[in-house]
Amino acid sequence: MFARSFLRSLLKLKRNRPNYTSSSSSEMIRKRSQRIKLAAYSSMARVVGPRRAWSRAILFKLQTRARYHYFNRRRRSSCLDMEKRTTTMKKKTKRVMIKNISKVPREMAKSQTSKLRELVPGGKDMDKCSLFEETAHYIQCLSTQVKVMQAIADRFSSK
Repeated sequence: MFARSFLRSLLKLKRNRPNYTSSSSSEMIRKRSQRIKLAAYSSMARVVGPRRAWSRAILFKLQTRARYHYFNRRRRSSCLDMEKRTTTMKKKTKRVMIKNISKVPREMAKSQTSKLRELVPGGKDMDKCSLFEETAHYIQCLSTQVKVMQAIADRFSSK
């Protein structure tokens, strides 16, 4: 089921491929790989459906991201120069923040459970038992995703 959904998403990506003539080849590859990764995650979450918290979290994140990009794209056409200035200012403040963080002594490492909560989508609000169940299911789906992607790569690399 995941394989079919993922292949459909890849075909959709191929049909709707944007024109990257102004971008460098490394930038184009990065954007394409990012789109493939998003297609894989969305296919995986759509197959599982809303039964699991991690799939709901992924679907919500992807919908929010799509909405953000839609409005950002509309706004970008009228505010391109202002956005460039804002981006430059953000980079400068980010550098200053990184320097300040490196001066502050590191806090103690988080517990393993809290680290796991960060890894599993939607895991921040779960109790331990639910977190472990969701993690097991998420790992199972990720391993299926890897197997499907390897099979696709093997199939097309042999041609």
